[in-house]
Amino acid sequence: LALLSSINRLLADYHGYVRYSNDITSANPFNSILKTLEKPQGGEFGKYYSLPALNDPRIDKLPYSIKILLESAIRNCDEFQVKSKDVEKIIDWENTSPKQVEIPFKPARVLLQDFTGVPAVVDLACMRDAMNKLGGDSNKINPLVPVDLVIDHSVQVDVARSENAVQANMELEFQRNKERFAFLKWGSSAFDNMLVVPPGSGIVHQVNLEYLGRVVFNTNGVLYPDSVVGTDSHTTMIDGLGVAGWGVGGIEAEAAMLGQPMSMVLPGVVGFKLLGKLRDGVTATDLVLTVTQMLRKHGVVGKFVEFYGEGMSELSLADRATIANMSPEYGATMGFFPVDHVTLQYLQLTGRSDETVAMIESYLRANKMFVDYNEPQIEKVYSSYLQLKLEEVEPCISGPKRPHDRVPLKEMKVDWQACLDNRVGFKGFAIPKESQDKAAKFSFHGTPAELRHGDVVIAAITSCTNTSNPSVMLGAALVAKKACELGLEVKPWIKTSLAPGSGVVTKYLQKSGLQKYLNQLGFHIVGYGCTTCIGNSGDIDESVASAISENGKFFNENILGYTCIRMLEADILAVFYMRPDMVAAAVLSGNRNFEGRVHPLTRANYLASPPLVVAYALAGTVDIDFETEPIGTGKDGKKIFFRDIWPSSEEVANVVQYSVLPDMFKATYEAITKGNPMWNQLSVPSGSLYAWSPRSTYIHEPPYFKDMTMSPPGPHGVKDAYCLLNFGDSITTDHISPAGSIHKDSPAAKFLLEHGVDRRDFNSYGSRRGNDEIMARGTFANIRLVNKLLKGEVGPKTIHIPTGEKLSVYDAAMRYKTAGQDTIILAGAEYGSGSSRDWAAKGPMLLGVKAVIAKSFERIHRSNLVGMGIIPLCFKSGEDADTLGLTGHERYTIDLPSCVSEIRPGQDVTVATDSGRSFTCTVRFDTEVELAYFNHGGILQYVIRNLIGSKQ
Repeated sequence: LALLSSINRLLADYHGYVRYSNDITSANPFNSILKTLEKPQGGEFGKYYSLPALNDPRIDKLPYSIKILLESAIRNCDEFQVKSKDVEKIIDWENTSPKQVEIPFKPARVLLQDFTGVPAVVDLACMRDAMNKLGGDSNKINPLVPVDLVIDHSVQVDVARSENAVQANMELEFQRNKERFAFLKWGSSAFDNMLVVPPGSGIVHQVNLEYLGRVVFNTNGVLYPDSVVGTDSHTTMIDGLGVAGWGVGGIEAEAAMLGQPMSMVLPGVVGFKLLGKLRDGVTATDLVLTVTQMLRKHGVVGKFVEFYGEGMSELSLADRATIANMSPEYGATMGFFPVDHVTLQYLQLTGRSDETVAMIESYLRANKMFVDYNEPQIEKVYSSYLQLKLEEVEPCISGPKRPHDRVPLKEMKVDWQACLDNRVGFKGFAIPKESQDKAAKFSFHGTPAELRHGDVVIAAITSCTNTSNPSVMLGAALVAKKACELGLEVKPWIKTSLAPGSGVVTKYLQKSGLQKYLNQLGFHIVGYGCTTCIGNSGDIDESVASAISENGKFFNENILGYTCIRMLEADILAVFYMRPDMVAAAVLSGNRNFEGRVHPLTRANYLASPPLVVAYALAGTVDIDFETEPIGTGKDGKKIFFRDIWPSSEEVANVVQYSVLPDMFKATYEAITKGNPMWNQLSVPSGSLYAWSPRSTYIHEPPYFKDMTMSPPGPHGVKDAYCLLNFGDSITTDHISPAGSIHKDSPAAKFLLEHGVDRRDFNSYGSRRGNDEIMARGTFANIRLVNKLLKGEVGPKTIHIPTGEKLSVYDAAMRYKTAGQDTIILAGAEYGSGSSRDWAAKGPMLLGVKAVIAKSFERIHRSNLVGMGIIPLCFKSGEDADTLGLTGHERYTIDLPSCVSEIRPGQDVTVATDSGRSFTCTVRFDTEVELAYFNHGGILQYVIRNLIGSKQ
């Protein structure tokens, strides 16, 4: 079975590129630099396009990450999709990148997870139907590059603190998701080049790092660097392995699957020099939170970050992957670590064959893409430079509401007290002084208990960011061991959990003999998936939930005795009316901690290393100074301090040395495609066209191609549009895209009830991403949504301007659509930041939104809006809705030329209102290709028309 699995993967690589390989020697103008890579012992590895053979001194100075773009452009150059002038743009990167020039990029493969993978496969199935109806060959809708889909986003922490948690949670996962899992299983056989990794195998990015990442492809005798785009923003984790990878929207990924080049702006590259080594007891998580804060401050949105310097040799591959993983949090497209000896050692550790590792090293050395610190280094040219002495990194956490709000551990107590005092915002909860010491008393299964502000109710070792790193995972286990030996315990009402990113973690925790100590503290393994990091934290105990929720909540009216708070903190302007609320805390080893994401009842959420997660669980509160206050009382009545349970770096290294072995990786991944009994028993339909069920509430044929013809509709302007929503800054995809549980009073809940779904079977929005009818109803359904049209009320509602009625966002949008009225959205800075979610663009399109006018956009989300035919517009610098006096009650007209050839990327357009006010915006179609997508009504329509028109 293991051999068959390997053969299937090789066949997928072959078939995905067979058409390209047949044409490679006849169409490419760079065939003169196609060289043979000899094996040291005789024979050859294959052919490759040699960058040194170009004899261009500019190439030697290019950042390694840019060389990957260059090689791809040379290899794929056909003077149609990729042209010689594109190659020249990349070679001349030092001069062209400041000019924001456009280049095409064809990634080697595509990576999906199930939440974003289901709608991608739904779209592919729907595109096949559309091709069929338009008289085209539906089998042209087939991935032309390898596609790997890992099912990891569906498992929830329903059962915790139990030896049986993994099995119990998996059974519930299959009960909830049987239909969508069967659909994905159908897709794995209906489409070529698609590998589906079954549930219970691990987290997509850790599986990518340990198994799927090739580093160098050898396809049909042609060698080239591995590169990947994924429908999850943390695809960047693979950058730690020297593989160029980043997150894109689902619609971009679908186009890449179908052989379309990605159009991107040639990025600037920030050179980040690392010096020295980390101090004893400092973890990779402390480092990444420090790097995140530095890069966020520097400003790296839309740029690559490339790490270099003598400090690189002190960082393990897992440490590098941790830093690369959080690229979205510091805003970069990539956080790239070039391949060196550390990379090769990791490839050997994780079971890659000696032959493969030798091929990788030989190819990269031959193409001058390998870093050997034993040789003199040619100084690379970067757009800007940063430097960090690793010995200056100190233990820290981040929060309580944003990943880049780093707090040194020694300052945590002071910072927490300031957060209680501060006005409501990213660093404030506005708890009155007289209420800060209050306790909510409750009974936990007959035992008297109490909660105070800052008490921890969720402690989760979770997320690909950290569970791929043996040093922090075994470090957490050592903390648990020391704590157990000293007699410390975790309060029973704290929901503790451990969700490894792959089965390898379980093997080395068992080998080390330390898993039993984690179990003793309640950190039993709960499943192999993302869990708490993406909000799949499950319910907390009902008694704890009641203690939190019964001690305050938001109100919509100014009632006597409540506090009026005007939020001006950084990015938000709103008015809330609330009484002092219990601020419960979650501590997790994740990468996202936006309010409302981890759990609806944890208003404070802190990101921390796995060892610190255990430490805070033991302390039971974030309101503690670990240097001066005891973490608990030991079995002999002695006070136990943080320093008593914290392991040294040498202790951790010793355990890693004897516990993490190559055979563990081999055994885990030889069995990965075997699945499990529940997966293997799923029955799936056959056939290349999917049989849509009208009764399904999970999988539904979307309306994107309804009434589609072969003629592109052309650009659309916006005429007398109403404002559907008026936002401030930092509206994330968590606010926009349907996520989390389906509220009982929401339009989506009403739809499900009308279709015979019992409330207990609602499942999450994420699990129903394959059904557009539910997702449209869940768009802008976040309970923390701040819409200025509501004048201070928080929640998923808006004002229907013509009538003045307050309605759910969905109901208001349907009113406008039924009346044939366009709608737009006003927003502030960083609109669409957060996780990469195509539904954050698909949802607004289905609601009838024609344009979004914002101060700035997150990179992937802006691209997704274009892909769905929505116009992204930016206010001019120094202007926004408030400075222009816009209330959202106006009607908006955006005049665009009716011929796409008359529109230029980044041109100015005038927006006029019915109040007589007009203003100038920049239209954010950044490339000519994006204009082509807009002309066709969207990227998927563009692909279908081009495939039907092609002769291939």
